[in-house]
Amino acid sequence: MIHLLAFYLFATIVVASAAMVILARNPVHSVLWLILAFFNAAGLMVLLGAEFVAMLLVIVYVGAVAVLFLFVVMMLNIDFAELKAGFVSYLPFGAAIALVLLAELVLGIGAWHAGAIDLAQRAAPTPDAIPNIQAIGALLYTRYIFLFEAAGLILLVAMVGAIVLTHRARGGVRGQNIDRQNRRRPEEAVRNIEQPVGQGVEL
Repeated sequence: MIHLLAFYLFATIVVASAAMVILARNPVHSVLWLILAFFNAAGLMVLLGAEFVAMLLVIVYVGAVAVLFLFVVMMLNIDFAELKAGFVSYLPFGAAIALVLLAELVLGIGAWHAGAIDLAQRAAPTPDAIPNIQAIGALLYTRYIFLFEAAGLILLVAMVGAIVLTHRARGGVRGQNIDRQNRRRPEEAVRNIEQPVGQGVEL
């Protein structure tokens, strides 16, 4: 009984959070709703017995991807009024995508009721006696090693792109001179001052 209640609780919060990601007017709030959806999706994975996937959702998606989204949204000077102005023009395209996704969901549910297809042993052939995490590790570093490395390269490119976007030249912001910092000697970086009692610090 407790498993059923936990499932409905996590599933309801995931659906509500996903809706708020789309409906929230503030993009920072959207990212925070996305983090909440990831946490509850991790709870669903724990209920299914996929504890490694739940750990990945929390560590990778919440700890890295969602926080990266949050920092980029907060650092970039985006004119959100201009972005919202073109919402109506993209509405037919978004509605068409929503209809396609709805048709795929109906087709998938109908196929599941017709009879499940045993694709697990085709895509991930592992013995049933091996634990979940050990089986995933064996597959990642043997059968899917090249796809695993390609995913790492994609994440590296995304990280470099985020750094380039946030380190662009902006008015009123002093740039970083890396060469000058590397040539700086320790005696120039630290200054010992006998500060009198009762006086402030001179900057």
